[in-house]
Formats: sequence, C-alpha cells, structure tokens
Amino acid sequence: MRSPRILGLSAAAGVLVLASACSPADDNDNDSASATPGEGECSVDSLPVKNDGTLTIATDDPAFEPWFADNDPSNGEGYESAVAYAVAEELGFAAEDVEWIVVPFNSSYQPGAKDFDFDINQISISEDREQAVDFSEPYYSAAQAILTLEDSDFAGATSLEEFADARLGAQIGTTSLTAIDQIDPSTDPLVYDDTVKAAQALENGQVDAIVADLPSAFYLTAAEIEGSTIAGQFQPETGDSEEFGLLMEKDSELKPCLDAAVSELKDNGTLDDIETQWLSESADVPELQ
Repeated sequence: MRSPRILGLSAAAGVLVLASACSPADDNDNDSASATPGEGECSVDSLPVKNDGTLTIATDDPAFEPWFADNDPSNGEGYESAVAYAVAEELGFAAEDVEWIVVPFNSSYQPGAKDFDFDINQISISEDREQAVDFSEPYYSAAQAILTLEDSDFAGATSLEEFADARLGAQIGTTSLTAIDQIDPSTDPLVYDDTVKAAQALENGQVDAIVADLPSAFYLTAAEIEGSTIAGQFQPETGDSEEFGLLMEKDSELKPCLDAAVSELKDNGTLDDIETQWLSESADVPELQ
C-alpha cells in the first residue's frame, strides 16, 4: 500500500528480517529519460533541482510507520526516510540541504508541474501513473497482505477464494485496493482515506478484513489493531512484484541521476541494509493462492 514510519520498528514488530518482496510492477519504461548520465551531469551544481543547492522531497502527512518514524520524515528514521537521505547523499546533498514538503498521496501522481524534486510515499509504479509522472528505478518491492481479527471466521483462510464473501477494505488510490479485484468479492470493497482509517474500520467491525502492503500489515498487527492477525500474503496477478519508485513530474531531467543513485544503492548493499534495519517481515506468513 503505501504509504513509507516508526522509531525502531523492531520494538513494535519484533525481530527484523530481511524482506522477501512481491507485488505489481508495471514496466517503468522511460527509456529515453533513463539513459546513463554522463560524467559531471549528476554533480550538485548541475542537477536540475527545483531550488539551487536544495533537494526538495515530498511525502504525505501523517507519514506512517514503518516507513517514517514519529511522523517526522526529516529525522532519517524509518525505511523511506532513510532511503531518501541515502539518495540525497548519493547525489551529493548534505542532510541539512534536504527540505521536506507535504503532498497528499492521491495528489502526488496527478498530471502537472510539481513543487518537489521527488516524492517518496510507497507509490507503486504502474502504467496508468506513468502516463502522468515519471518514476525512478524501484527501490523496494512489497507483498500484499490480508489482515483480519484473530477471532474472525476468516483468520484461518488459506486461499484468496475464501475471502470472496468477506467485507473488505483498503486505502483509496493504492495497489492494495486494486489487488482486491483478484479476490473477486461478492460486495464492493469499502474505501478509506488512509490506512489508519481502514484499520479503525476493521477494529469497529465495519469490515471483515483489510488489504495493505506487508510491512504496513506487520506494523498494524503489532502496534495498532489489538487482536488482529495477518491471514496471509499474496502476489498481485499483474506482475511478479509490486515495486515502489521515487516519483517525479513527467519528463523530469532529474530521472537519469535518480536512477543512477538508486542503482548504486542497490549494488553497494545500502538498500538491503536499510531494509534489514527498518522493515520486519516473516517467512512464516502463508501465501494465499
């Protein structure tokens, strides 16, 4: 789902395990924009940023755990905050040269000029969104998960088919909401402005289960929804994995440099290290077929 947010997820969700990802990755095929930049093109002085000497990064408010910590993207804690500062450093920006602004999730991928250099907010790369914006190379892949209450009739489900008669919910504008189509529920899913409201709906019995990305599901079950459990995880049928990318305005001249930065952070192990520190996922979560 989306949605980068806590200080020390390990305290809330237990042992940290390197994530094994999965979900919808439509081709991020801006080939002409993603050509390897030439020497010097990605130096701070030559980067086509919105404000000289400053890297302007957007995310939502609230900024949720485990993607951000304490609703403060600027503290460098939480998976996406740490990734953002690693990208900034790779581009040559000091931490104090990073400025954060608030952009609602559903507004980030709308057409038009942007006030930010990139947005990091669990925004899945998709062909539809690529009509209006650009994405960097993916920095994370995520599974979808179904959360329900431990005493629910659906807690022991072993297949997506068993949720066909469940009242399901998810956050608006997310791939989690789209992924519900695979379940083919008998009633339309309920849609919420954010994951917290979806979680409250589950607690209040308004829905039988909610769909969220797996890291968010771990946090919700550990720290937000008492008596909840992850029934299972599944891979969207649109691809092998759902991939999150740094979002830019369409035809952004910054894309080649962001692609290069993300690729380097993958190659040198930085992204793996950040994932191990901030995201907790378990191989024990069953796959729902």
